Amino acid sequence: NITQLRVGQKLELECLTDKPNGAFWIHRDKSGTLHFIVFINSTARATFEGNQKTSTRFKVGKEGMVYHLVVKSFTRQDEGKYYCMVIFNQKLYFSRGQPAFLSGPWAAPLAPPEVALTPAVSTWWTFLFSIPAESRMQEDLDHFCLVFLWVPFTGLCLLLLQLLANTIVLRRRT
Repeated sequence: NITQLRVGQKLELECLTDKPNGAFWIHRDKSGTLHFIVFINSTARATFEGNQKTSTRFKVGKEGMVYHLVVKSFTRQDEGKYYCMVIFNQKLYFSRGQPAFLSGPWAAPLAPPEVALTPAVSTWWTFLFSIPAESRMQEDLDHFCLVFLWVPFTGLCLLLLQLLANTIVLRRRT
């Protein structure tokens, strides 16, 4: 935990991956709101918020499979948790998050508490959330198939019920 920061100090973070696909840096402020900082692609080209190529607040870089984020001059608005995110095989992988707070009695913890949707560990990062395309497609196909099975089956049952009712009514008349 980085809790001894001072206003104006430089904060340097690293994201070590084993995938060459690029990495996102995301900031979660003290109120729990997520803020996109930058995407660094596999050739070290950065895209900041608003499709900007540079930032006055952040400096980024890439060395091999390590993606760097530098907060040039740390302020109160920079307090929170910093996450590195990688997309691989249509799955999102988030780092555990690096807390960064100013030192002093006013430094409050993050709120609300985090919720890990699917806890599991994959290499260095914590796998917080993933909807693999294959399983999502399978769910859609299952739902689609159920509709095509149950709708005709229900219709057939209603037709048989109507035929039974007609037969009973006609039998009573004769």
